[in-house]
Amino acid sequence: MFTISREIDFCYGHRLMGYSGKCRYLHGHNGRVVITLATQSLDQRGMVADFGDIKRIVSSWIDKHLDHRMILHKDDPAVPHLKQLGEPLVLLDVNPTAENIAILIAQYAQSQGLPVRQVQLWETSHCVASYWPGDTAANTINMVQVNTGPEAPAH
Repeated sequence: MFTISREIDFCYGHRLMGYSGKCRYLHGHNGRVVITLATQSLDQRGMVADFGDIKRIVSSWIDKHLDHRMILHKDDPAVPHLKQLGEPLVLLDVNPTAENIAILIAQYAQSQGLPVRQVQLWETSHCVASYWPGDTAANTINMVQVNTGPEAPAH
């Protein structure tokens, strides 16, 4: 088994519905995704995949769809107010936990043909959620993007 990993940094806000801790309030993170691809053998170039392909496919999708966005549950009562203000929102049909955001990123990468082994989402330098596609029967997460707002700034 061969693996490669790429780190992708992005900023996002969220809050958790039905949660009694501090994360029930709107707040933000400087997140870091670590996406790991795996194959049983190397391609004709001697690679699992080109790191540039991960950047082109996954980093650009994160920049366009998640970076500097408020990621909320579709039924969050703050949604109408944030829409009215023109804030960039990403609405999910599940709570926007680090675990569910990791699944969302893995789903996209797999839909683009990447052999995803693991997606980690570091919310802070001390807290990480990991998802291994195929190891669990994770539900498909549906994303509804509204009020896309301005393009996210380049890193």
